[in-house]
Amino acid sequence: MSPLAVTWFVLIAVLWTGYLFLEGFDLGVGMHMLVSARDERERRLMLNTIGPVWDGNEVWLITAGGAMFAAFPYWYASLLSALYLPLVVVLVGLILRAVSIEFAGKGRTATWRRCWDTLMGLGSLVAAFGIGAALGLTTTGLPLDANGDRVGGPMAWFSPAAVLGGLAVVGFCLAHASTFLALKTDGPVRLRMRRFSAVAAPVALLPIVAWVLVVQARSGGPVGWALVAVAAAGGIGGAHAARRAREGRAFLGYGLLLVAGVAAIFTDVFPVVLPSTLDHAWDLTVGNASASPYSLAVMSAVAAFGVPLVVAYQAWTYWVFRKRLAPETIPAPHDFVPAVRAR
Repeated sequence: MSPLAVTWFVLIAVLWTGYLFLEGFDLGVGMHMLVSARDERERRLMLNTIGPVWDGNEVWLITAGGAMFAAFPYWYASLLSALYLPLVVVLVGLILRAVSIEFAGKGRTATWRRCWDTLMGLGSLVAAFGIGAALGLTTTGLPLDANGDRVGGPMAWFSPAAVLGGLAVVGFCLAHASTFLALKTDGPVRLRMRRFSAVAAPVALLPIVAWVLVVQARSGGPVGWALVAVAAAGGIGGAHAARRAREGRAFLGYGLLLVAGVAAIFTDVFPVVLPSTLDHAWDLTVGNASASPYSLAVMSAVAAFGVPLVVAYQAWTYWVFRKRLAPETIPAPHDFVPAVRAR
């Protein structure tokens, strides 16, 4: 097991954590548009909170997937081939979500806008559940044979672990987005999201707590338990801050629960990157699933330049668009005027 392979395992864990943290509130905002917004103006207010950043946040998904493909090609091949159907559904959800953001304001009628807002919420829900299911399975196992191929039909992936992972990410997205919207909005939406983050969010976070504890119970060690304690402190602190209307602290507390919880999961499964539920001798590990040392060295040189650049750019974007949005800043829906009038 080369040091570069271990380094890339850690970096991929960081990339997935960054994706869940940043895209988590994006996907959660989409779901809240479906279930928490009371009218068209509130839906547009929620959408505008993520308007400047949502596409940049998705870069973390592309980077995490690309890093898996280049650094651990056998991990990437086995996971994606085993989850071919659900990941296609995830891609459809992400496409619907992106198209909805662009098309919602292009129509003249309330029905048009409501249709695209609904697709935005459904696409966010599907994407969050599918990504959570994939991550849940990569930490608990798939029915893989000695060649790393899935055993069973196209639904062999569907299991309690997949459902738990899916519910964990969906629940976290809803909780994380409630604190984000409380930070980024003013007026009725802010008050409603405060209540959600204080009352409903702790319940929504229970699946991710269960996911962490299941992995910890299977293969956890002292470091994992220490990280679980940090995650528990973050969750409890976030809930306490939410009840006291400390929006920033609630956002950081729930975020700490995610970061420490995912760190505990990746620490516990190391060096296994994809367990086989048929025979642990067929597990894919950091040692037998990694690319060549030369490939890892080239990737490391590129990442040393690219990753800090992406982080700096996104930090600047969030700083520029840091102010709150209020309902009165959202103009009423109106018909567009064509650039060229028909004769």
